[in-house]
Amino acid sequence: MEPDRSEYERRLVEKAQRALVAISLGEDAEALDELTPTAVEPQARSDETKELVMMLFGECSAMVSTLGDGGSAPVKVQVFDEDGEEVSIDQADPPVRTAVRTLLAEVHGNSEAAQEQVEIALANAAPDEVDSLVLQALRWTIRLSAECLDRDLPVAPWISDAVAD
Repeated sequence: MEPDRSEYERRLVEKAQRALVAISLGEDAEALDELTPTAVEPQARSDETKELVMMLFGECSAMVSTLGDGGSAPVKVQVFDEDGEEVSIDQADPPVRTAVRTLLAEVHGNSEAAQEQVEIALANAAPDEVDSLVLQALRWTIRLSAECLDRDLPVAPWISDAVAD
C-alpha cells in the first residue's frame, strides 16, 4: 500500500535535508546516497528523483526571487567552465545547461518548462550527468540559502534547519 502524499513529501524533505548537510560538508557521494530513490521500479525511481530535483529548484527559485527583491533587483546567473572562465549557457556541460534552464524557467514562473527540462535529463542523460544535475541543485540550494540567511531574508524552514551552524 502506498503511503499518503503528505508522508511521501515529508520523507522527500528529510532526504533532501540529509543531502544538504552532506553537501555542505563536501561529501558529494554521501549527498547522492541520501537522495538515492527508495522505489524499486525504474519509473518510480525516476519520478522520485524528478520530485526531489524539482523541490530543490523550486526553493532555489524562491530564494532567487527573494534575493532579487521580488524581481525589482536583477540576480545574475553565471556559468563557468572547468578553468573558471565564464561561458555562455550553450557552452556549458549538459547537466549545467539543464540546471540553469530549469532554474530560469522556475524563476520566470514556468514550472512546466522546468519540469520538462528535468524529465528530458532523467530520460536521456547518463547516470553521472544525472548525479551532476542533482549536485548542482544541492549546491545552489546551499549557496542561495547562505546568502539569504546572511541578509536576514526568509528561507524555507526545512532548508534553514539543514544548513544551520
